[in-house]
Amino acid sequence: MGFDINGLDKLQRDLDEAQRAIASLDGTIATLAFDPNNPASVEEAVRQMEDAVDKRVSSYGHNALIARVTQGAKEQFRRQILERANSER
Repeated sequence: MGFDINGLDKLQRDLDEAQRAIASLDGTIATLAFDPNNPASVEEAVRQMEDAVDKRVSSYGHNALIARVTQGAKEQFRRQILERANSER
């Protein structure tokens, strides 16, 4: 009795792309300046950060794994911006 496993090449390709995308998010992604007392300024900083993250991973296409990693990174960076804004008030 034998069976074939298909899709391992695509999985490996997706994992390789995800590894490169994660590596591209290491280091300085963007330099942001905002007024912690101005909610619109803080939200603009968040938007700029999200755009910078998207730009870094844009070359990896529609890899679902990268999309999840990217969303998690954006949420983490957003929390960091909000925490910093709160601590500077």
